[in-house]
This record gives sequence, C-alpha cells and structure tokens, in this order.
Amino acid sequence: MNTSIVLTIMADDQPGIIQTVSSTLQKHGGSWTQSSMSSLAGQFAGILLVSVPSENSAACRKELHGLESQGLRIIARICDQATETEASREYTLDLVGNDRLGIVHEITMVLANHNVNVKSLETVVEAASMGGGEIFKTSAELLVPKSTDIDMLEDDIENLANDLMVDITFEK
Repeated sequence: MNTSIVLTIMADDQPGIIQTVSSTLQKHGGSWTQSSMSSLAGQFAGILLVSVPSENSAACRKELHGLESQGLRIIARICDQATETEASREYTLDLVGNDRLGIVHEITMVLANHNVNVKSLETVVEAASMGGGEIFKTSAELLVPKSTDIDMLEDDIENLANDLMVDITFEK
C-alpha cells in the first residue's frame, strides 16, 4: 500500500533542487505524481504530490526534512488522494485588465462567498503594449459546488468585472 504525501519546497534558486528531491524519493521507492514549480525573484517554490510505499513514508519524510542542511525547506503532509468531490463542477476563469491593487482579493472574495474552491491560479503582470502602464492577467481552475446558483455567481462576477473595469471570462 502507498501513502500520498504533498510536499512544499522553498529554496534559493539553484541547479539541482529537483534532482535532489527526486533522488530522495527514488531511494525510498517513491514516485512523483503531480507538481507545479517556479522560480520567482531568485527563489525556487514548488508543490508536488508523491506516492511512497507506506512502510517507507516515515523514513522518506525524515530524509526530506534533513535536506534543510542543503538549503531546502520542505514541508511534507500525508493526505488521502481524494481531492475533488462529485458534488462540484469544474470551471475556468480568465481575467485581463489594467493592473491595480486588490484584483486577486476582490475576485477571490466573490468566489469564497459562493463556496468556490480555487484548484489552481496563475497570475502575471506585463507591460501594456500601448500607452505604458501594466496589464494584469490571471487564469484559474475552479471547483464550483453543484449547489451553487450559477446565474447568481455569474452576475456577481460580471458586476465585479464592471467595478474593476477588467474583462473576465467564466466558463465550464
């Protein structure tokens, strides 16, 4: 039987971080299931789901925590692999507009008010092609409870788009 472990990794960005983690997993019979990793402002940040034989999970987690001596801060959390419920629907949300403070806060407040879970979120700020300034873009995968009134959620998102003066696409 295998144990699922979610790892978060933080470190000064440098070559070999992923190789070091994968070697530790390999040593304990673990497999790399899913991950998302980035280098941001000279820092490496990653989150990954791994599967390790249950009899090796404690030793694997101990060795991963020991990598702190090499500058890797790793948090390991055992979880069950059931992540999405049948009582939800998947939607995507894309937003584009002039950058300003509070965009993520405003959109996530609307989503939280409707009990929507953010499965993934990517954001970027880019230079505007005309007239200077910056453009904010975000793309999110959402899990919307089947009990949510979609029309009301769409109205709230549309009202927010008007208030923020951004373009938002919300679709299944």
